[in-house]
Amino acid sequence: MIGIYFSGTGNTRFCVDKFIKEYDQSNNSFSIEENETLEKIKNNNEIVIGYPVQYSNIPKILRDYIVSHPDVWRGKNIFIIATMGLFSGDGAGILARLLKKYGAIIVGGLHLKMPDSICDEKALKRSIEENKRLVMKAEEKVWKSVCNIKNGNPPQEGLGTAYHLAGLFGQRLYFFRKTKKYTDKLKINSRKCIACGLCEKLCPMDNIAMTDGMPVPGGQCTMCYRCISKCPKQAITLLGKKVIEQNDVSKYL
Repeated sequence: MIGIYFSGTGNTRFCVDKFIKEYDQSNNSFSIEENETLEKIKNNNEIVIGYPVQYSNIPKILRDYIVSHPDVWRGKNIFIIATMGLFSGDGAGILARLLKKYGAIIVGGLHLKMPDSICDEKALKRSIEENKRLVMKAEEKVWKSVCNIKNGNPPQEGLGTAYHLAGLFGQRLYFFRKTKKYTDKLKINSRKCIACGLCEKLCPMDNIAMTDGMPVPGGQCTMCYRCISKCPKQAITLLGKKVIEQNDVSKYL
């Protein structure tokens, strides 16, 4: 079994890594940003896919990755992990339905509540201790799910009609346009920015370019919040007007 993931602030990577280690004591997890990942998918029949839910939907970068490689999913047995700040309804189900179009076999789904990664909004902010407890609960849930899978009873969270309706009417109908395309809303405050270039290096979309010594965002942001959570001067925002708290899963381990 291998794990693949897209992860902005590290939540999803942590969960997929933990799952794979619990399953077979290996380190076989790979980001979709790595060149070798596609070949790993082709050569393995059992795959765990993890991603952070955005407005009860799939991050655009992951959707494009799936669609751009339609032939590699046929006949693969796939377990889906969806991470979220609160509730997504059918977080695992939205990816399951997409993968089924390309012949994948969905064996189960798991929803894991993790520390909120939206750095510039007050909603869902918790204390460090509360976030540490969230991570511990997620670890325990991963362990239980692996035990259930090995006993032939994989969890089915996010899959099925009831979950589908919850996700559809809970968020997706109202925020569909938020994830239909990449966004051009990323903002960099030139008065705060020290032109360190870190955001350019971190961006999975190559959406930030150093121009005349300053970072300039384009229109291809996938809302992963990686640059915002790592900016040393809190100079970058997306949904809000100022950074409330920078989040990275390493703070809670």
